[in-house]
Amino acid sequence: MPTQGVIYVAEGADYADLACQSAESLRRVAPDLPICLFTDQSRLPFDFDAQKTIPPGCTRAKIAAMAHSPFEQTLFLDCDTLVLNPLGDLFDVLQRFDMALCHDVRRRSDLIKEGWRERTPYAFPQLNSGVVLYRRNAAVQSFLADWQAAYDAAGLGRDQITLKDLIWNSDLRIWVLPPEFNLRRLTMLDAWEPLDALPTIIHSHRLLQHLRGDAPRVNDIKELLSLEQKAYEQEWEALGGRPTDPIKRFSDQG
Repeated sequence: MPTQGVIYVAEGADYADLACQSAESLRRVAPDLPICLFTDQSRLPFDFDAQKTIPPGCTRAKIAAMAHSPFEQTLFLDCDTLVLNPLGDLFDVLQRFDMALCHDVRRRSDLIKEGWRERTPYAFPQLNSGVVLYRRNAAVQSFLADWQAAYDAAGLGRDQITLKDLIWNSDLRIWVLPPEFNLRRLTMLDAWEPLDALPTIIHSHRLLQHLRGDAPRVNDIKELLSLEQKAYEQEWEALGGRPTDPIKRFSDQG
């Protein structure tokens, strides 16, 4: 296999379908970048460059598959992603760093502040594990093994909680990518000026909302943005509306 590539992990037919959708978006903008899928499914509508079974006996398929990537330099993508623009020189980050991720959003919430055994500063929030760029070397393989062990011991469900603890204590060279490589808030597009950023990877739970209830499937960027704009307004309305003071409206929230 080539040195660089992308992996997805999909358990079940629904998530495999989403992985195919994301992979299609990636291939449109990066046709020469190989894509590998770890899955428990067999027949899929997308022709991945490689397809592997999820390592047996693992409790967190994502972590286990990351450790078994066929590439020297890997970009892991969650299934609820869409790639909008070429990745450019993203992989060049690994010439200097072992791993790169983006900050999670909603950093003032207890959900994202949460750690396992470590109490870290507010300025050290969870990193989102839905987009992870990493090298395959001994240090990273050891880190992934520690992550799997911590996840198993913690029994918390969400893998970012133990990931935060491990990064806090790690000597790995870890870079925080700019948000356009893991864009969780599409409403940021309304604020960016043309030279601010190039939206590259969209990561939205709304891409899988049809799996979580009665909401229709959505995969159109315009529709995603419209839904997030509505959710943005509803969030402030639930708190009694936005104060006119641009700073006070944040300081009053917990």
